[in-house]
Amino acid sequence: MTDATKAEVQPRRKGLTRRQKRSVSRGAQYVLFVGALVALAVGADWGRLQNQFAQWDIAEQMFPDVITLALKNTVLYTVSGFLVGLVLGMVLALMRLSSVGPYRWIAGVYIEIFRGLPALLIFIFIGVAVPLAFPGTEIPGGTYGKVALALGLVAAAYMAETFRAGIQAVPKGQMEAARSLGFSPARAMVSIILPQAFRIILPPLTNELVLLFKDSSLVLFLGVTLTERELSKFGRDLASQTANSTPILVAGLCYLLVTIPLGFVVRRMEGKAQEAVK
Repeated sequence: MTDATKAEVQPRRKGLTRRQKRSVSRGAQYVLFVGALVALAVGADWGRLQNQFAQWDIAEQMFPDVITLALKNTVLYTVSGFLVGLVLGMVLALMRLSSVGPYRWIAGVYIEIFRGLPALLIFIFIGVAVPLAFPGTEIPGGTYGKVALALGLVAAAYMAETFRAGIQAVPKGQMEAARSLGFSPARAMVSIILPQAFRIILPPLTNELVLLFKDSSLVLFLGVTLTERELSKFGRDLASQTANSTPILVAGLCYLLVTIPLGFVVRRMEGKAQEAVK
């Protein structure tokens, strides 16, 4: 047998398959991740962290006020701002889809401005600029009304685009079928299109609720009283009094008590929506 024949008979060495390469890459990532966690665990000064963030006697001082006052106010601020944003956002979405040019321009300018401004500036504008521009004018509801308005103005800009996308996702045949049955455009929109759009945009609206819940911490820039404090303000005040960061950690855990379940609800709704599409 010649050398050429032997070379042909000898099996060729194969490299790693694509699946094996992915397994090796994933394993390397896991090793790096575990190594980073071990390095952080070994290098951290757990004694100082516990002394600064985990003083049980200080945490006990926060109860029950952290739940009955701070968390309650945070939820009230969030829900009121969400409702204002929901109504205003729906109006802006309909204006954006209107055949009337000025309506589209007004809605477009509003959305671009309030999506581009930080929420902090909106709170400062409501708390400082409005009283200066209209002396003697009081926003109904006091602090609760100001927070609802500030959060609602910010949320409406994002909700308007969410509503618009949901309305446009409804098949055009739905509107045509409603018109053929004698529905007016307004009645068809309210009775046929909007209910279907709501089902489509429910997950992103719930996600917006989570964002508003965190943005409610900006209420401290409005100058609240002791009974109007939300979680962040409540935690900061007690941290200043005790010269310890444990109250801030407890306040953060209270945020997670609401945001984690809401995040789970969002994922479930998104999963059901994808199953419905399939």
